[in-house]
Amino acid sequence: MGTALVPLDHFAVHRKVWRRLVQAARLCCGVPDYDNYVQHLLTHHPEREIPDYATFFRQRQDARYGGGGFRCC
Repeated sequence: MGTALVPLDHFAVHRKVWRRLVQAARLCCGVPDYDNYVQHLLTHHPEREIPDYATFFRQRQDARYGGGGFRCC
């Protein structure tokens, strides 16, 4: 390897790959992606109010687990 600098487009590719890996890991753990949700709202539902992260997270948890408290069966 020489002493040439790495082109900037390589950093952009690495950054994009890293972001996708983090997104996949979060989805596997059940943590939704707030940034994609905000982008979706701005694109497809501009009339809706954008919730803060805490509200968004609570809504996703309620949607996933029913929001009616703990049930074992």
